[in-house]
This record gives sequence, structure tokens and C-alpha cells, in this order.
Amino acid sequence: MKKLMKSIFPAPLLSIALLVLWLLLNRSVSAGQIFLGLVLGLLIPVLLGGLRPVTVRVRHPLTILKLAFRVVYDTTVSNFNVLRFLLFPRLRHHPAGFVHIPLELRDPNALAVLAMIVCITPGTAWAEISRDRSMLLLHALEVDDAQQVIDHIKQCYERPLMEIFE
Repeated sequence: MKKLMKSIFPAPLLSIALLVLWLLLNRSVSAGQIFLGLVLGLLIPVLLGGLRPVTVRVRHPLTILKLAFRVVYDTTVSNFNVLRFLLFPRLRHHPAGFVHIPLELRDPNALAVLAMIVCITPGTAWAEISRDRSMLLLHALEVDDAQQVIDHIKQCYERPLMEIFE
């Protein structure tokens, strides 16, 4: 019975999220939209299950919430910094640069989330990761102190992701 349920609902949280997202995007809770959302919520995780490298076992929901707030805060601050660079280029304090960040994070799903966080934060870009996933090359719009960038990524993103995924 448990195996049957797992084959029908391989990712229940994803199924629920897809249903809610479908209803929000369509701005309707009609019976037809609920049905379509349920079908999508059930089929997408089943059909795309082979693309997941490792099954996700989410831990520490409070850490997820703290990480989300941190990402929103950092993204907002970065938006203002990029705007400052664009409007007042002479006020740029430090040049752009690449920073090598040693990683302890090994879970492929957590690395994917870290890549998304880095890429949605204006002024930073995920440039490369080593084959053994132990070193991230990050491009930052303004690098004053490389160690400060390393400490920020490790403390604010890597540590919470390790709590959540590993």
C-alpha cells in the first residue's frame, strides 16, 4: 500500500504546490481549473521523476523560511546597489571580480538551490563549479574583500542549505 501511494504521489509537496500555482495563475477556483490543477499536480511529478538526481528530504522548515527571508533581503539590497552603479557609475567603490568559494555542500538539490539564489541576486553570477563540487567560482559586481564575499555565501546560504538538505 505504501509503495503504491509513493508511486502515485512521489512528491506530495510538489503536487500541492503545482495545484496552488495553477489556481493562482488562472485566477480561478472553478471545478474545471481545480481538476486540471490536480491532474497536473499528479502527472508532472510522476513523469519528471527521472530527472531528479536524488530524492529530496526536506528538513527544518523554519530554516527554509529564514533562508527565504534572507534571499529577499539580499536581493533587495543588491537591486539598490546595481541601481546605484547604473545611475552613478563614478560612485563605484571597487571593481568587479571573481571569487573562489570553497564548498562543503554536496547535495545536488542544495547546489541547484544555491545556484538559483546566486543567479537571482543582482550583481552576482555563478561562473563555474569544480568537477568534484568543492569550489565555486562566483562573479561579483563589486569585490572589496573576497573573504567577506566567501563568508557571506557560506554563512547566509551554504550553512542553511546544509541544514535543509543534508
